[in-house]
Amino acid sequence: MATVLDKELKRQVTIDGAEYTVAVDPDGLRLIGKGKRRPEVELRWRDLLSGDAAMAVALNASLSKNGRPATKPAPEQPPEPARKRVPKKTQR
Repeated sequence: MATVLDKELKRQVTIDGAEYTVAVDPDGLRLIGKGKRRPEVELRWRDLLSGDAAMAVALNASLSKNGRPATKPAPEQPPEPARKRVPKKTQR
């Protein structure tokens, strides 16, 4: 018989030399960089069961600071400087 997961369970793991904390709770799991507060990857059990897991992971990666965008963003064009209107000289 398996133990019911009724509270958060945390474990430390090292991936490519970087330390992370894996938190598993009744809602899902989170992968958090050591010393950080925000999860780098967050996956809900419902997303995993419904097949939306890949989409949720991709979305979280695109929103995180360390995630790389799928496409290269277009360079921003600097706004054109506002032209001053010079009043026309009146002829006398």
